Amino acid sequence: MGSTQRSTLSTNVADLVDASQSTRQEVSYIDSMPVYVRELIAGGAAGGFAKSSVAPLERTKILLQTRTEFRSLGVCQSLKKLFKHEGVRGFYKGNGASVVRIVPYAALHYMTYEQYRCWILNNYSALGSGPHIDLLAGAAAGGTAVLCTYPLDLARTKLAYQVVNTRGNFKYGMKGAQSQIVYKGIRDVLSSVYREGGFRGLYRGVGPTLAGILPYAGLKFYIYEKLKTHVPEEYEKSIVTRLSCGALAGLFGQTLTYPLDVVRRQMQVENLQPSGQGGVRYKNTLVGLTYIVRNQGWKKLFSGLSVNYIKIVPSVAIGFTAYDTMKAWLHIPPHQKSSQ
Repeated sequence: MGSTQRSTLSTNVADLVDASQSTRQEVSYIDSMPVYVRELIAGGAAGGFAKSSVAPLERTKILLQTRTEFRSLGVCQSLKKLFKHEGVRGFYKGNGASVVRIVPYAALHYMTYEQYRCWILNNYSALGSGPHIDLLAGAAAGGTAVLCTYPLDLARTKLAYQVVNTRGNFKYGMKGAQSQIVYKGIRDVLSSVYREGGFRGLYRGVGPTLAGILPYAGLKFYIYEKLKTHVPEEYEKSIVTRLSCGALAGLFGQTLTYPLDVVRRQMQVENLQPSGQGGVRYKNTLVGLTYIVRNQGWKKLFSGLSVNYIKIVPSVAIGFTAYDTMKAWLHIPPHQKSSQ
């Protein structure tokens, strides 16, 4: 009897040792990855999850910005109209391109932000190390990320712009919609655009995008870091604090640069608009802003902004929560402030 108990005990101990070794191997494998790789995985996963969560509002925002028949509708009515003609899948049209874009975009944005910040601190120490450094580094990082992922953003916009009646056998949209191009997916958009306009076609509208992202990304980092300097030390690591600071920074930066986003969207879908509805091609950002104000009214420059307000807060909340969860799982050490 004693021999049997000792045998059972030995077996249980052996199982525990094996499980412990397996866990250590898993931890060792995760810890062996460079920190920037783990941050890339965490940021990409959080970004993709947050984007998908607010996809219906993102699609509605694009339609409010670009389509005449949605201009007079509010958010709720636009969602109902979209559901009526395309069903639930219509809410997520273009989301695949959005998620594919946001993963490398988020990774490049945050990685290059850190690199630019360190480079400025190391080479231009006379500038100091306040939030203004975050303004410069954030702007440069935003521009870098946009240039690397812009074709995917173009594909997402073109897919989201289409309103096709999947509950019948006809296309729904503006007059003359029967002559419009209908894209089947991301690859179809990119190949079609490249055939029509070459490499430059893939970057149609990148001007207003850069004009918008440079101040937006810079202001976002600047305001976020500036707000954190006014937070008591005991609350600095609170997820609620980070969420609040990030949401305020995003809302403020988005409001100031939103008109440029409207011009960008219209430039991206110019070739999809029927000639009967004013298929005007803007030569540059300034021409686009001027034309919209004169012919569509200044309010058009802020069309869909309310949707942006509605989607940005839950997007930031979900993104922060998912990122913190991934950081803990991937054993990412706390971010240290640079003292250089």
